Amino acid sequence: LAYSDPEELISILKLCYRSLHETGDESMANSKLLDVIRQARTFGLHLAKLDIRQESTKHEDAMDAITTHLGLGSFKSWSEDERMAFLLKELESNRPLLPTNLPMSDEVSDVINTFKMLAQLPSDSLGAYIISMAHTASDVLVVVLLQKECGVQKYLRVAPLFETLDDLDYAETAMRQLFSSDWYLKLINGSQECMIGYSDSGKDAGRLAAAWGLYEVQEKLANAANEFGVNLTLFHGRGGTVGRGGAPAHLAVLSQPPKTIKGTLRVTVQGEVMEQQFGEKEIAFRTMDLYTGAVLEATLTPSAPPSDDWRSCMKEMSQISCDAYRAVVRGDERFIEFFQTLTPVSELGRMNIGSRPAKRRAAGSIDTLRAIPWIFAWTQIRFHLPVWLGIGEALKAIMDKGQGQVLKDMYENWTFFRVTMDMLEMVFAKADPKIVRVYERHLVPKELHSMCDDLLERFALTESSMLEVMKHPGLLSSSSTAFLQSKLQLRAPYVAPLNILQVYSLKMIREVESGRAIEDVVGQFKSDEEAMALMSRGPHANPLLAALEDTMVITMKGV
Repeated sequence: LAYSDPEELISILKLCYRSLHETGDESMANSKLLDVIRQARTFGLHLAKLDIRQESTKHEDAMDAITTHLGLGSFKSWSEDERMAFLLKELESNRPLLPTNLPMSDEVSDVINTFKMLAQLPSDSLGAYIISMAHTASDVLVVVLLQKECGVQKYLRVAPLFETLDDLDYAETAMRQLFSSDWYLKLINGSQECMIGYSDSGKDAGRLAAAWGLYEVQEKLANAANEFGVNLTLFHGRGGTVGRGGAPAHLAVLSQPPKTIKGTLRVTVQGEVMEQQFGEKEIAFRTMDLYTGAVLEATLTPSAPPSDDWRSCMKEMSQISCDAYRAVVRGDERFIEFFQTLTPVSELGRMNIGSRPAKRRAAGSIDTLRAIPWIFAWTQIRFHLPVWLGIGEALKAIMDKGQGQVLKDMYENWTFFRVTMDMLEMVFAKADPKIVRVYERHLVPKELHSMCDDLLERFALTESSMLEVMKHPGLLSSSSTAFLQSKLQLRAPYVAPLNILQVYSLKMIREVESGRAIEDVVGQFKSDEEAMALMSRGPHANPLLAALEDTMVITMKGV
């Protein structure tokens, strides 16, 4: 007796509504009943539509299993043109492709069974199918074909998520290839959604290069959509922190390229800011007001495009910062060990607090680590390396060429660049090199200390170069940031002791796991005068340290 279609419910509610009107009870009809009708019309029976998300390589594995089993060859070995030709041919064909006796690995079975489940769910309860780590046009058509073969009657709209810098550069080519297909244009009926990833692009190339890559790809995708008469909705995969693209809602929207927002916008609201933006009714309305106002403003009065000089400067800085960032994160063979020992990334990965594993694959480089633990680990130690690494070298290179005034003009007159620099300044205000040094002394092998020295020098270079461009005498020294500065100063005495306690806990855990006596760890830590001085910042520092020491000793002896 359950409703399976929202129209079934709405028709009965409308019957009640008409009946009340006909019997003179308009006030009753136009109160709560009308609200319920509107809610049913807006939200259906499901309240919120469910997006489905899977990585492109998983779909590729599934399609490869199908083509290999049918004797058609390995889908993975085909060129992009061969893949596109095969996929379009199968999409236009009426015969089934998916064999009933297909041998499947657990990963392939998971993909196929997901599509089969989608075929059983009410279509109005489903939103977009998001392809994370999308690379090519064929990634999109594979998902459409799998929907067809698994019996999905009303296809979910497919939104490719372009994340790495290379994928952002190729995104326009991929979408133009799709739009050039008459079959695909008919399928999307004039509307396309593309998701762009802030977190993984920043992890791949550094914050500045990623920000410029995201800016350019939005322009290119918008131009391609306009040429083919497609209404494009850009889906911004932002996180809450600056390293994952976080920024105040209004400024984040207005800093996008002009004419890329035309009345529609999608954004992710990550778990760490959900409570902050939607935790209470009044705050939720305020958040929606900010987004709505910004989208209207960007649509009706788009900002002027950047000048050629600004573009040239950003392009050069993007390349310099990307090279400097990758030289450390990918090019320095010491970096992975340094990162794993300096930060609590390994311990965070062992905690059951995330919705997904910390890594996409068990082994591998930084590339396999998900963006959330990557950012979170650096934030925990107050270093924020993914946000600033490479930017100092880029700013200095431009200023050394005598173009410092161009950078200052960009900061004063270009919303995109100003927001980027303002968020960077906020991150520097939250960072603390003294805290980083405590982590280094107690957790990092001595042979890697030179790397910390180098990174702290880069940190200082970036801070001084940034302040010169912004014409600020110090961090958060402008009148507009005075309130934030006072908040950070107020919380500093409480946060610093927590950092010291974390170093103490990490050292205790790691040393005990390696078989060292607990008493040696406690004694060594108490002899660190700078750490103890930082502990004394907080009004509750000494009781906290004593309590932690007792708790850790008892816990470790029990282990």
